[in-house]
Amino acid sequence: MSKILVFGHQNPDTDAIGAAIAFANLQNQLGKDCEAVALGTPNEETQFALDTFGLTAPRVIDSVAKETQEVMLVDHNEFQQSAADIADVTVLAVVDHHRIANFETANPLYYRAEPVGCTSTIVLKLYKENQVEIPKAIAGIMLSAIISDTLLFKSPTCTDEDVTAAKELAVIADVELEVYGLDMLKAGTNLGTKSAAELLDLDAKSFPMGAKNIRIGQVNTVDLKEVFDRQAELEAAMKDSMAANGYDLFLLVATDILDSNSELLVVGEPTAPVEAAFKTTLTNNRAFLPGVVSRKKQIVPQLTEVFEG
Repeated sequence: MSKILVFGHQNPDTDAIGAAIAFANLQNQLGKDCEAVALGTPNEETQFALDTFGLTAPRVIDSVAKETQEVMLVDHNEFQQSAADIADVTVLAVVDHHRIANFETANPLYYRAEPVGCTSTIVLKLYKENQVEIPKAIAGIMLSAIISDTLLFKSPTCTDEDVTAAKELAVIADVELEVYGLDMLKAGTNLGTKSAAELLDLDAKSFPMGAKNIRIGQVNTVDLKEVFDRQAELEAAMKDSMAANGYDLFLLVATDILDSNSELLVVGEPTAPVEAAFKTTLTNNRAFLPGVVSRKKQIVPQLTEVFEG
């Protein structure tokens, strides 16, 4: 029998990879035969975390049906964010903290979704509920995922449960939470060596909203000017991506992790709903979004309300 593949969303962030590693390990301890894989290579932040805790990055795949007929999903459920042939296999389980959309299965499954800041916070609960000990390295990558998804507890998606989980995992991982957290987040802000296309694809997801197909990418930085000095290059790459993939709009959210603000770059039409969603006016295709750091809570719901309302 083939292994059950466990993976997060396309363009994986630290939670997509960390939760897959942790959940696959838990399932193996419970008697399943699972392998954590990834729908993309780790970004620099995630690689920093993997290296810190001595973990090997999961192998990268883009399709699953040739390898297995059974999968488990973490940190996503929407099929357009998953493996290309996800509809051709059986989804045995989902552990997620996002909205539920564009998802259905032919068979019953285990589904665990909670409104917390990070999937790994939920996976920690599953370890405890099943009375399975958490290895140091697994604790470290789960901690890294929580730090990443909550921007070291600055994101409005962060809950008390995430903070409590992070503190517990930091003890097991034997790291100083605040020191390690800032070092890891800074590791993910090295943007200068990347092409515009690579920047756009670092952490990007597609969302059908009404009749529109919207692509939303996000990059973390400690210098917004460094990002927007490349605006012309970014806009050209966004247009290329839209033409190749059929997106109506491409939004890039550049987030300053130190000041907890973001700046928005928009390419495509219509832009009026974007302005309405954020109560702003685009100037030179850009808008400053004070206090906005979370795509899940401060970007997607606002756009969805306007485009589908």
